[in-house]
Amino acid sequence: MKKEVIVNDKMQNNFRYVITEPMGENFHPDFKPELTPKQMLELGVFCGKYMTDTRGEFPADWFTHAKLSPEKPNCELNYFKVKASLPLKVWQERGWIYEDDPRGWFQWYARYYMGRRLGAEDERQIKRWKKIKRFIGIVKKSCKKGDVSCARKARQTLLHWAYDARKI
Repeated sequence: MKKEVIVNDKMQNNFRYVITEPMGENFHPDFKPELTPKQMLELGVFCGKYMTDTRGEFPADWFTHAKLSPEKPNCELNYFKVKASLPLKVWQERGWIYEDDPRGWFQWYARYYMGRRLGAEDERQIKRWKKIKRFIGIVKKSCKKGDVSCARKARQTLLHWAYDARKI
């Protein structure tokens, strides 16, 4: 099962990658995200500004109920109504951006979820994902169980990394 995807959006023109796995299946054994990209977009992540020009690359149903803000970021669209992201420029300066995924971790995850596999880059991104678990500790230490009004920035950060912070 191989399928070539051709990307033409604001950040990539005629970029190509290959899908080698069924969508949402055959993840690395250490990678167990709690939310799908579709669920993340529906909950409200990245102040609605993420992936507003990528509808042609991903399934249409990912965008049916997505909370998006094509013109400018609107953090009221985030589930926890707070900004919990660093600017893309900071990610670039810190070397966190993989050349083929210029939008960052979530773009990598969306493509991984679709079935793209990249070996060493997958390993790197999964290690980064695992490190975000520290925010679960922050929420548990700071908040009563189920109090979603507490530690909202940490919770929103967890949502950005496919952890379901509503359940902590």
